[in-house]
Amino acid sequence: MRTKRVKRIKLLKGEKMMAVLVIFLSLVVMPTSWVYTKALLSETSIELEQINSKIDSQNDTNEALSMQIDELASIENIQSIASDSGLSYNNSNIKNISE
Repeated sequence: MRTKRVKRIKLLKGEKMMAVLVIFLSLVVMPTSWVYTKALLSETSIELEQINSKIDSQNDTNEALSMQIDELASIENIQSIASDSGLSYNNSNIKNISE
């Protein structure tokens, strides 16, 4: 009986290094970079939510100030301030200026 001889393929030194590098990249670097990018994404999402919260708060403040401006510019308020200062309100002397 004859036994078959199995030929072993010899890898060159560079090919061994490439195989080790590929295994290292697939087992260590890729999962680490994946976790790192997920952490950055999470941090960015948190910052975005904080900025959106500040924008909502500022919009509420702007709306309240706009209402206060409308209240202070009302005819009743102008007449009240004019009478407190000893002035009379005469509608014919008022001129509107538009831009």
